[in-house]
Amino acid sequence: QVRLVESGGGLVQAGGSLRLSCATSGRPFGAYAMGWFRQVPGKEREFVAATNWSGDVTDYADAVKGRFAMSRDNAKETMYLEMNSLRPEDTAEYYCAARSTSLYYTDNERDFDSWGQGTQVTVSS
Repeated sequence: QVRLVESGGGLVQAGGSLRLSCATSGRPFGAYAMGWFRQVPGKEREFVAATNWSGDVTDYADAVKGRFAMSRDNAKETMYLEMNSLRPEDTAEYYCAARSTSLYYTDNERDFDSWGQGTQVTVSS
């Protein structure tokens, strides 16, 4: 498995931006697919974005497409989620995830076997 540590959450006004970071360790960075999910209390965790092992193919949930962007720094072994034009409905706990047994992503949380502790994002109106 992969160890993941998220950071970068916080409180922001609607229309603002935040960048989440996910520091990885335990397996060579780039040897597995990665993704971001989010969860609101009382609701199921939902897919936000995911990328394959090389980072050259990325998929986004319709709700965030055009506003969020994944990127990676191979030297720092860190993945990022840049979130722009934030809306109150983006408020959630955000989780970084790794699919350590595969190079390719899915949008199903059950396919990811390693998870970070989560970071809270709150968008005020």
